Amino acid sequence: MGRILAIDYGRKRVGLAVSDPQQIIANKLATVATHTIWDFLQTYFKNEKVDEVVIGYPLQMNNTASEAVVYINPFIKKFKQKYPEIPLEMADERFTSKLAFQTMIDGGVKKAGRRNKAMVDAISATIILQSYMEQKRNRM
Repeated sequence: MGRILAIDYGRKRVGLAVSDPQQIIANKLATVATHTIWDFLQTYFKNEKVDEVVIGYPLQMNNTASEAVVYINPFIKKFKQKYPEIPLEMADERFTSKLAFQTMIDGGVKKAGRRNKAMVDAISATIILQSYMEQKRNRM
């Protein structure tokens, strides 16, 4: 069984999280600059078995796509072209940044550390992945 990779795609940074090989626990992987994501993915896919990828897809409260899809949709399209053999799922990412911020507070991260946007992005990806895996298990 391979891993599940989660992507929290942003204009400046991309937060990444990955499951363990048994697909039970989500772990923060990295935050990379958006312009380096393709190099990162190429290297990662070469070194790790990935069964599927989950990307955070921003929806509004009325379940319509938010304005951020303008830059996420081209990424999704290119991903499907470059990696057609890897299933790509979209997961609702509403509130993940707020949950990530609250997780940092609950974890005792000082105020200066909570300003670290890279950490927020990686934690957001972890939340997206853990939520996705829980939903997937509940469907079985």
